[in-house]
Amino acid sequence: MGHHMNTYSRPPKLMQRVKATMRVKRYSPRTEKTYCYWIRFFIRFHGMRHPASMGAPEVKAFLEHLAVERRVAAATQNQALNALVFLYRHILEQPLGDIGEFSRAKRSRRLPVVLSHEEVTRVLCHLSGPMYLMGTLMHGSGLRLLETCRLRVRDIDFERQVITVRAGKGDKDRTTLLPTSCIS
Repeated sequence: MGHHMNTYSRPPKLMQRVKATMRVKRYSPRTEKTYCYWIRFFIRFHGMRHPASMGAPEVKAFLEHLAVERRVAAATQNQALNALVFLYRHILEQPLGDIGEFSRAKRSRRLPVVLSHEEVTRVLCHLSGPMYLMGTLMHGSGLRLLETCRLRVRDIDFERQVITVRAGKGDKDRTTLLPTSCIS
């Protein structure tokens, strides 16, 4: 039987199944992209072996590699782990179980850089129009970039001076204060 004969009988490709499952479970497009990236990276790292033929030891080796050779941040290593846990639990239906001890990427001891009030003012001075409004909103209300971009007029309550952030991180709605400086 030739190679081209059995293309129809073959189950849908792994990555297509990952994407379809993530859509059904309503993961965000950004998470979908990231998970697919880590799953492909994992498969390449192990010489294109199918994940079904691998398990906890290979996942552990991959996470070690990320921490030790690639020196990724802790959050990045966790992201890779989450992607692979998802793959094994929901797509391959062979949960990883205990991966055992592996080198954890170091959590940064440094505090995040926060601009002083003066520095923020200097940045905002260079913006105008919608960009100025977006910058002021983000600074005054703690909105994330994508949340600011997705804001609609009906999400802003001028009476109560409140902004409703719909389906923010983790698909949760929340409210935040509308900065006085944005009202005029």
